[in-house]
Amino acid sequence: MPTLEERLAKLNNAFTSPYQPQLEGKVTRMVGLTMEAVGCVVALGDRCAVQVGKERWVESEVVGFTGDLTYLMPTEAIEGISPGARVRPLLDESKMPVGDELLGRVVNGLGKPLDGKGPINTQDSVGLHGGIINPLQRKPITETLDVGIKAINSLLTVGKGQRLGLFAGSGVGKSILLGMMTRFTEADITIVGLIGERGREVKEFIEQILGEEGLARSVVVASPADDSALMRLRAAMLATRIAEYYRDQGKNVLLLMDSLTRYAQAQREIALSVGEPPATKGYPPSVFSKLPQLVERAGNGHEGSGSVTAFYTVLTEGDDQQDPIADASRAILDGHIVLSRRLAEEGHYPAIDIEASISRAMPQIVSEDHLYGAMRVKQLYSKFQQNQDIISVGAYAQGSDPDLDQAIVQMPEIRSFLQQALGESFTIDQSLEALVTAMTKGQ
Repeated sequence: MPTLEERLAKLNNAFTSPYQPQLEGKVTRMVGLTMEAVGCVVALGDRCAVQVGKERWVESEVVGFTGDLTYLMPTEAIEGISPGARVRPLLDESKMPVGDELLGRVVNGLGKPLDGKGPINTQDSVGLHGGIINPLQRKPITETLDVGIKAINSLLTVGKGQRLGLFAGSGVGKSILLGMMTRFTEADITIVGLIGERGREVKEFIEQILGEEGLARSVVVASPADDSALMRLRAAMLATRIAEYYRDQGKNVLLLMDSLTRYAQAQREIALSVGEPPATKGYPPSVFSKLPQLVERAGNGHEGSGSVTAFYTVLTEGDDQQDPIADASRAILDGHIVLSRRLAEEGHYPAIDIEASISRAMPQIVSEDHLYGAMRVKQLYSKFQQNQDIISVGAYAQGSDPDLDQAIVQMPEIRSFLQQALGESFTIDQSLEALVTAMTKGQ
């Protein structure tokens, strides 16, 4: 992939034309991370190179305009910029490297390697924005996907091409659950997008959770919290674009993005910086239009192509399930898995709240017996939770409610069934066997 300086060198001929004043502009003002430039004839979404110091150029993107003013957002730190800094439009189309050479590599939002393993030389390259698939031409979700987690395989069965959210507050184990699915899920290729996470967590996820075996069949796109908002936005788009590329080759792809909330927060930073008014709890309207544009790119492709099964973590601030981003994400995803802080504090891992979780594709991809068994477990679990207080104080008289009587007998087995050790993996068949055992043991 050519460097920014090499791309600028190729464009030198463009700046010797009579239209040079219209092509090149200058920075007149900087507010926060947003630069205001004049003299550039560019469109929304175009990329420009901004001169920082004497010889350094930083890539930026046009995020808005007002009259003659153009608003630019840089992809990296721009310390040293001064008034009147030169701005050159990048007339070549932004291309990202794709191919099997990416497997086992860690890149940033621009497709540049972060792992110190040298440059990435691929045969193919694609634009950052994928094509829109006609919804009537998408393959329906008809096949189950084994994710290796028995509670999900049996009670929240996932289909190939489905898009689900992992909803949780901080510190309840969503990253660990994501890592388990990375290692255990049956997929040809795994794409991991680490968006806005702490830098320490990026290294830990790659080395400890993903491991060498998991990394060998994965591509990791990382943009930690100290990256610019634009870089975090691009990293999420690049991870999705790489997944689309492999899907078009007929591969079954697993896309894991941690987190969708950080993506929304990056878009909020950009929108507020160019003057867009906040609408819902500080989030501008563009945030809620960007979310479906990203999520809808995952899923099944045309007949004959592969699939992108996507899991997006959603950080619920203060464990509020009605948080604007959580609420919007729940509406556009094909299901949601809620992790409970109460269960995590009790040492119940994975801390999946089966009452609040649902897989919308499950009724179409499992048998009637499987669906009935899953619903029965949920009913008994919910019945016990609703009456736990009167049971614990001894106020319940056995025989008053047959369903509650069964729930009391089966609850130890159901709780044991819902828990799973970090290194354990269960196929769908093994998960169903464990489900049947939990429902029959003790009767």
